[in-house]
Amino acid sequence: MNTISELFVQGDAGWMSILTIELAAIFFAAWKAPAWVKELGAIAFLTAVFSTCYGLWQMFSEVLKIGELSITLWCSGFKCVLVPFMYGLLIFIISLVIRIVQKPRI
Repeated sequence: MNTISELFVQGDAGWMSILTIELAAIFFAAWKAPAWVKELGAIAFLTAVFSTCYGLWQMFSEVLKIGELSITLWCSGFKCVLVPFMYGLLIFIISLVIRIVQKPRI
């Protein structure tokens, strides 16, 4: 089982930092501007999708340089690429839950 810090590094610290800042913005918006929570969650999810596409592009560029790779290297590459995607999806789910909790009751 990986620790949070290991996942942070595996998912590329730059992208994971951006996603963490977006998560902090969601919590701040929940306090000051509740109408923005869902939109900030969507931005975090789109950031995660972009980081995944960029990571796949980098991975395929390296594969083209090297040539043949074992299935173990392919799987480890996909695992690292999917970490920011899962984190962004989790942030989006958190934003939806916050939005549901804060929605006015009728």
